[in-house]
Amino acid sequence: MNVLSFGKEDVMKMERRFRLRLINTLSGFKSVNLVGTVDSAGNENLAIISSVIHLGSDPALMGFISRPAFVERNTFFNIKETSSFTFNHINEAIYKKAHQTSARYPKEISEFDQVGLTPIYKDNFKAPFVKESPVQIGLIFREKVDIKLNDTILIIGEIQSIYVPEHSLHSDGFLDIEKAGSITCSGLDSYHLTNQIARLSYAKPNKELIEI
Repeated sequence: MNVLSFGKEDVMKMERRFRLRLINTLSGFKSVNLVGTVDSAGNENLAIISSVIHLGSDPALMGFISRPAFVERNTFFNIKETSSFTFNHINEAIYKKAHQTSARYPKEISEFDQVGLTPIYKDNFKAPFVKESPVQIGLIFREKVDIKLNDTILIIGEIQSIYVPEHSLHSDGFLDIEKAGSITCSGLDSYHLTNQIARLSYAKPNKELIEI
């Protein structure tokens, strides 16, 4: 197998879009979600993101990376305004509609309406969930971390509500996202189904792993 090698200077000399695609795929498969928000005037926004991360279970925290806020970022500004947002897993049935939310629509235009997805409000939570999403998570904004290296922002939320298909939740708390129908992505435009190899036991020194 031939191996290509790139140093830092090589990377910086790459054509901009080539470099963007390469660096975005280096991290491997990523979760892909729709972030649902609404402003105080009731304007709904839906945006696809592939940077959701787990930050802790006690308290239950998740976060995502927002690009620089010195240009209009409706998701970021809506979260600042209402302190509420939702994460919604994407499945095979809606991935094209989800991808279309990356288009830059004016603030007063709802991506829900433009792409044909359905906003749904649950249990008096301010932000809309995506009705067609198999896994839905409601979060309250808790903190933002400014990343000075590239002017991006880590937005941290605390989980307030979770909605998952009953058949996908194991008795030990493990959520089988394959059974739920969630898909994954690589880079900015490649979507993938997954195939579980195995689930392994908790690793301890001098103890053989077993499949569970």
